[in-house]
Amino acid sequence: MQDLKSSAIVVVGAGVTGLTTALVLRREGYENITIVAKHMPGDRALEYTSPWAAVNYAPVSEKGTAAEEWDRISWAEFWRLAHESPEAGIHIQKKISYCLTDSGKDKEVWFKDLMPNYRFLDGSELPQGVKWGKECDTFCIDPAIYLPYLKIRCISQGIQFKRASLSHIKEAFSLHRDSSGPATVVINCTGVLASKLGGVEDDNVVPVKGQLVLVRNECSGMFGMWGAKDWPAGESCYVMNRPFGGGTVLGGSSHQTWDPTVDMDLAKRIMQRAIEACPQLVKPGEGIEGLDVIHHSVGFRPVRKGGPRIEVEELPGNLKIVHNYGAGGFGYQSSWGMASAAVQKVNMAIRGSSEVCTLL
Repeated sequence: MQDLKSSAIVVVGAGVTGLTTALVLRREGYENITIVAKHMPGDRALEYTSPWAAVNYAPVSEKGTAAEEWDRISWAEFWRLAHESPEAGIHIQKKISYCLTDSGKDKEVWFKDLMPNYRFLDGSELPQGVKWGKECDTFCIDPAIYLPYLKIRCISQGIQFKRASLSHIKEAFSLHRDSSGPATVVINCTGVLASKLGGVEDDNVVPVKGQLVLVRNECSGMFGMWGAKDWPAGESCYVMNRPFGGGTVLGGSSHQTWDPTVDMDLAKRIMQRAIEACPQLVKPGEGIEGLDVIHHSVGFRPVRKGGPRIEVEELPGNLKIVHNYGAGGFGYQSSWGMASAAVQKVNMAIRGSSEVCTLL
């Protein structure tokens, strides 16, 4: 069996998934790790999803699933970082959610005992037209701080970085720091580009466009509103106050498309709903003209039909790949748990488990 510490590992992708996976590898004891990516923290390419995310912790996973476990592991890590590492850009704050329909109130959620101060709002606390609501303590993350933080942590722990634009996943095997032979394992964290990368070309991965508005206006915490029957399909409402001067994010939308255009009519609806959910954003009597817009943005969530892919695959020539992509809109809040699951697959691949999927 190959020694784990000496195994050469290449992580393809430097979004939140790739960076986190590299750090979990290092925590596991691997010492020869290289991150290879077309885009790095600080870049603003549309196909590089992580910088465009709004980012809070709001699980959509079901009890008893692998996704629940990923979310639990990630919660514990983010909660620790929020208290111990303010430079990570993670801030704990109260989130209030309003529902405009009666449905959903009785649904049991596993995380009600995980997130502090989880409770339903009293009728006197509900704005006009809201049927029910709830609040809890959660966290918001500013990607502009968190992604560079992850990269710095990687560098400080001896993880190498190389810029490269791959046409085929097999190219990654020769890009580790010791080029005397192919990497032991390549981890594919390419996100939405998994649909295009040669040797992967996963047709189940689709780009789901999200549109945001970043404003200088401030609010006390996070707010969300859902359940309106007259909203166009794929539109939602959330307000997230980013920590440490990062502005306030207004969203949002989810539409399957590669169209990078900012829809200004949608932007107006997003801003109007944000004010309804959080009136304190503007002065009394002001509408969206009271919002001080920094910029409008578009990003593409890496949604995978059938759910995220975390598995081992073997290409001809005993080239072993561990896939870790397809998290969609919950890439950040599941990142530490998904990375842990992927590293378990790496261990399995190196130890020669019979569970490896072989491509002929």
